[in-house]
Amino acid sequence: MSSAMRRNLSSPWATAFVIVVTILWTIPTFGLLVTSLRPSEYASDSGWWTAFIPPFHFTADNYSQVISGGNTIPQGIWPYFINSFVISIPAAIVPLAVALMAAYGLAWVKFRGSNAVFLLIFALQIVPLQMALLPLLTLFNKGWGFIPPVKQMVQSIPLIGHDLWPQGGVSFVPLWLAHTMFALPLAVFLLHNFIAQLPKDLFEAARVDGASHFLIFRRLVLPLSLPAIASFAIFQFLWVWNDLLVALTFAGGTVDTAPITVYLANIKGRYGSELHLVTAGAFIAIIVPLIVFFALQRFFVRGLLAGSVKG
Repeated sequence: MSSAMRRNLSSPWATAFVIVVTILWTIPTFGLLVTSLRPSEYASDSGWWTAFIPPFHFTADNYSQVISGGNTIPQGIWPYFINSFVISIPAAIVPLAVALMAAYGLAWVKFRGSNAVFLLIFALQIVPLQMALLPLLTLFNKGWGFIPPVKQMVQSIPLIGHDLWPQGGVSFVPLWLAHTMFALPLAVFLLHNFIAQLPKDLFEAARVDGASHFLIFRRLVLPLSLPAIASFAIFQFLWVWNDLLVALTFAGGTVDTAPITVYLANIKGRYGSELHLVTAGAFIAIIVPLIVFFALQRFFVRGLLAGSVKG
């Protein structure tokens, strides 16, 4: 980073601007938290800022109802919460692993047509997600017979194979496949740009020492690409965690496979006036994205800045 840019970013005006933007950005989340702690009669009839006018009315019963379920909300939020983890973690790891290998191959393994393949993958980003939902849904509804080797492989997984691939029912597999396909173009593009900028001398020295492509990928590319890997992993995890459209299309609304976003949509539709329950569930839902972001923000910033400036 140049000294001029560093000086501008650390100036009092820049600091004041960041503080103001941060406060404005935090107000909706703070209002969500306050509403989730108010009794239903107050949450639905007045704005959240009136909660700080005496007499004060705060309660934790909203979270208790959302977590424990009971007659109002069957099963509670935890099954959907766990489903979100089951969906989000593989849906972040699988496209990341595939994109890393593809990015390395396109950047450092020269073959005829590599540039055309990269441009084709890059162009796939312009395909709207909504256009692919109906063809994919039709494909999945026809059954898994069109890829019998994959079906056989998944069913052979002990304990979980048949649950993941039920006969005629929904499973997590369509969600993983859909999120992987939708994420791959952007992942390959971002990781390719980062990996292609790695020092060429390192690769040449490794080849002189007799290292194979697999060894170079494992010993050089993966450690050096950690900021880019962390950046994309955060993006993909947060995207999948907060996704509603793909989940509604491929997971349905059952407690067996639906993520927490579907749960929130269900209680919003079923109990539209129960604002206190919706806000409590929404605040529980954003806890994980906040933990992931703050835990990995150092890698996130390094990944975003990698290659953008020199010096």
